[in-house]
Amino acid sequence: MDRELIGVVQPGLSQAVRVGSIVTVSGQVAFLEDLTTVVGEGDSEAQARQCFANLERVLRDGGARLGDVVRLNGYLTSADHYRGYAAVKNRLFADISPASTVVIVSALLDPRLLMEIEAIAIIPGAELP
Repeated sequence: MDRELIGVVQPGLSQAVRVGSIVTVSGQVAFLEDLTTVVGEGDSEAQARQCFANLERVLRDGGARLGDVVRLNGYLTSADHYRGYAAVKNRLFADISPASTVVIVSALLDPRLLMEIEAIAIIPGAELP
C-alpha cells in the first residue's frame, strides 16, 4: 500500500503520513504556518488552541478530521501547562475522547514552545492498510 506524505516541510520531515485509512500526524506546536511565529508565548491555553488548530489543518489535508482521532499524545514542558492543554482538548473532544497520553518533558526544540501534540486518526470507510 502506498504512503502519502502530507504537508512536507523539508526533505525527511512531513506533517503527516497517510497509509490507507490511517493518518499519523507528527507533533504539532504553536507555530503559525510560517514556522517561525509562535502563538501565545507563555500562555498554555493559547498555545494549545494553536496546536490543535494546526493538528486539525494537517488532518484535513490528509482527508481526516478531529473526530477521526483515535490516539493523542501531548508533550508539555511543565505540569503547569496541563490545565490549558486539557481545557482545549476537552472542548474539542467533548463527545468522545481518543486514547491519550500526556508526558512532561524537559524542553522542546524552541524554548518559546510549551507543548507539542501528535495524533493518529482512522478515516471511517477508507481502505485499511
